Amino acid sequence: MALFGDQYGAWTVMLVSVRIASTVGRMSMGISKRISKSGSMKRNPQPIPCDRPTLRSVPLELAGDWGRMLEGAVVQVIERMRHACLDDIRLVSDRQPTRVRVDEHTSGQPAIWLHPDGSNMAWIIVDIGERDWSKLAYQFGHELGHVLANSWQSDAKPAAPCQWLEEAMVEAFSLRGLQRLAAGWKENPPFAGDNAFGDAIAEYRQNIIHRYAALADAQGLTGDAAAWFADHRGEIEIPGLNPFAQAMCLTILAEYDQTPDCLEALGALNRWPGRSGIPLGEYLQRWKESCAELQTSAHLPIRLGELLEVVPPGK
Repeated sequence: MALFGDQYGAWTVMLVSVRIASTVGRMSMGISKRISKSGSMKRNPQPIPCDRPTLRSVPLELAGDWGRMLEGAVVQVIERMRHACLDDIRLVSDRQPTRVRVDEHTSGQPAIWLHPDGSNMAWIIVDIGERDWSKLAYQFGHELGHVLANSWQSDAKPAAPCQWLEEAMVEAFSLRGLQRLAAGWKENPPFAGDNAFGDAIAEYRQNIIHRYAALADAQGLTGDAAAWFADHRGEIEIPGLNPFAQAMCLTILAEYDQTPDCLEALGALNRWPGRSGIPLGEYLQRWKESCAELQTSAHLPIRLGELLEVVPPGK
């Protein structure tokens, strides 16, 4: 079956055979061909009840081939990363799943599988080595970012020209989570006597940042984001976590650090027809309108528009 893979590079179509006991239905990632007619933005969204389960609290479950890894150990790492990513973020989306499945594949790319079975389960695919906890946390954090950004339902088809920006934002979201995970692990590890592994997580994260910083310098992003976008727009808007999205993620990460409340706006993404398949100016305008509907800060879409010098339609 066709799978759109969030492959930290480009979107590709892959044929995948999955062995999961007691699982039925189709899947697809980051993001699927199937488009529902129910993708329009709600005009009068209701406030989210305080006692309703959120992405931070809904049940986690494992599926797939985890080899010799102990289920309890895997769950501890995933839960630690979930809390590192979400604990201080107000979750505003009216499209949060009721459970999250984390599915280990022995090949392929990390992904969100868009399974059109009508369930409210977000399905995350990872591909890690034996007890590679840093990689598990990193991949899970990126895909969790897509879930936070409302890219987990069956109509969440990825599309140019704006999918690259979501990829950059959720990559920054994962890198932010890794920093917090490393600090928490060093102070209070999930496994007895494993404090030093916090440094290994921090080094894993720093190596990614060094690669992305080199890309930003080589592309000219460091000096002038607007000129960078204008000069490379055709390449930037290729869907996926392409090298330009990787470079941009550090700019977004800095914004998360400087204005933490801006992370709330990720929950207002993709609540409009067309999702990422509309021009950037319109995308940012729809995003700001969605923030207003959910009564959350529009700082992030406003700031990105300023950095890239993108003018909303009609202005």
